[in-house]
Amino acid sequence: MPKTALITGITGQDGSYLAELLLEKGYTVHGIVRRASTFNTSRIDHLYQDPHDEDARLFLHFGDLTDATRLVTLMEKVHPDEVYNLAAQSHVRVSFDEPDFTGLTTGLGSTRLLEAVRMSQVPARYYQASSSEMFGATPPPQNEETPFYPRSPYGAAKVYAYWMTRNYREAYGMFAVNGILFNHESPRRGETFVTRKIAAAAAAIAAGRQEHVYMGNLDAVRDWGYAKEYVEGMWRMLQVDEPSDYVLATGAAYSVRDFLEFCFDHVGLDWEKHVRFDERYLRPTEVDALIGDPSKANRELGWKAQVLPPELAAIMTAAEVERLS
Repeated sequence: MPKTALITGITGQDGSYLAELLLEKGYTVHGIVRRASTFNTSRIDHLYQDPHDEDARLFLHFGDLTDATRLVTLMEKVHPDEVYNLAAQSHVRVSFDEPDFTGLTTGLGSTRLLEAVRMSQVPARYYQASSSEMFGATPPPQNEETPFYPRSPYGAAKVYAYWMTRNYREAYGMFAVNGILFNHESPRRGETFVTRKIAAAAAAIAAGRQEHVYMGNLDAVRDWGYAKEYVEGMWRMLQVDEPSDYVLATGAAYSVRDFLEFCFDHVGLDWEKHVRFDERYLRPTEVDALIGDPSKANRELGWKAQVLPPELAAIMTAAEVERLS
């Protein structure tokens, strides 16, 4: 019998790719979107189906992780087999400016959703989107046993959500897992995130639309993968017999400077001629290096990243060039 999934954050990068994947697998997909005066569904508009169509398998519901009552009623209404919690205030730099809101959504929001699953007594399998930012200052490589040392309000909120997920698994016997995903990018990444910002700038400068791009720390080292591959790992975590937590990563280390070079090379430009420093993009506390060890996911889930940063940068820059054309 076809399964039903409920996705928070369905309008985001990961949510849109996950919705595509689940629909391809025959799921009925329900997504939670925040009520606003304008629509923010551009990433999933191509998936839209008339909800009155008897063959429709994608449905959107107004809701918010700050509204516990609504989450309970949605759980009872949708009665999903799987719940994917991807919603959050997910921008690390912004979390320093809005620490309270970040904690309210990214941290406590997960507790509200876990409690909604428990109170509704729906036997759903639960996926929590955890983050490599939880490791923060802990030296790489980082795996499932690495101690957390968050260096931002976002990272701290994700650590809280991680441990609440573990607690609900151990206290109530819920099938609840943490996917500790390292940086994963795509042409659907938000425009203020560094990889998308770089790719967009390279395309715009090549097209004569702008001259410079302003950057912060170019020495930060990250483990960048392709978001479309990572949602497959999320799904696989909920298909195993026993719940556990998994790191998804490429295991490869590249700096922001490297990503600049890859993107600008794609359009035949020297990045050093177009990049300017702006201290506003520095974090109060920096994370020097995040490099994941995905051995457990490779072994137990059969999941392995295929796209590495050089190819990822080319994919993202090509998409920006196409957008401008």
